[in-house]
Amino acid sequence: MKKNSKVKKKFSLEIIRRLNLYLRNLKKISENKIEIISSREITHYLNVTPEQFRKDLSYFGEFGKRGVGYNVRFLIHEIQKIVGAHVVWNIALIGVGKVGSALLGFDGFSKFNIRITHAFDAEEEKIGQTREGLMIEAVGDLKKIIKKENIKIAIIATPPEVAQGIANVLIDSGVKGILNFAPVFLKVPENIFVSNVDMACELESLIFFVKQFN
Repeated sequence: MKKNSKVKKKFSLEIIRRLNLYLRNLKKISENKIEIISSREITHYLNVTPEQFRKDLSYFGEFGKRGVGYNVRFLIHEIQKIVGAHVVWNIALIGVGKVGSALLGFDGFSKFNIRITHAFDAEEEKIGQTREGLMIEAVGDLKKIIKKENIKIAIIATPPEVAQGIANVLIDSGVKGILNFAPVFLKVPENIFVSNVDMACELESLIFFVKQFN
């Protein structure tokens, strides 16, 4: 299997999301002792056409043999390198309320080489407490710790009125990616990536589409 040394630069967030979905399902396929799989067989596990699967992979190289298919373990290894799942990523969590606490308690992160290593909050009664084996630190120490630990990704789960200020501190500390649970639009430089998780907005979108059938 020949892999291209050059990677095409034009690809969307949707492609990366699909690659992560492929990775999850390929791991399940591997657990079932399947060694070789075709793009057509992939569609039995995913809601994606063989053409879409091949096109998504083509942005990053050639990973299969025509008429043979894909070596599952090799493909897992290569996709992990593409999406960065081949190394452990340390994450900072800011805001240990209901959403933040739920994220701390989610044990699925470890399956994707993700771990929350630091949790911060502004409420004095929470600082020093231990949640899920992690001590809550003062948000006033955020910049110092982020810089010292060279953390590049953070999760904001704060009230909306303080989210932008927290984002500014994170960016100034060297963070390059933010997962934002606060229901507010964050203003960030072009070289900072923000992924917003607005559960109310998502539910409202679902309600709109469900309403069409009532």
